[in-house]
Amino acid sequence: MSELNPCQGCGACCAAYRVSFYNGEVDDFPGGWVPADLVEGLGSHHACMRGTASAPVRCLALLGDIGKSVSCAIYEFRPSPCREFAPFASLGRIDERCNDARRKHGLPPLQSND
Repeated sequence: MSELNPCQGCGACCAAYRVSFYNGEVDDFPGGWVPADLVEGLGSHHACMRGTASAPVRCLALLGDIGKSVSCAIYEFRPSPCREFAPFASLGRIDERCNDARRKHGLPPLQSND
């Protein structure tokens, strides 16, 4: 797991939660950026990443093995919930949503550096 950013070796959040967001973020809308082929609709105003709407949860953009080495196939184009999740993890500040996701995958909780 990366010493600098534990997220690069984890990926548990990408396989624990539904990633839903305003559909204006999808690239088939003006100004959108999330690839439409990786998204499914949730009503008239919301969408979610494919693979996160029902169990077993695993975002289709997640590459690699959870807890070992992972990456996001659309990192530069990820939706806002992904950008906002555990924003200080790379600085060693972990939140409980992160550790809850890790527990769901049998991974030990991370400890904050502060």
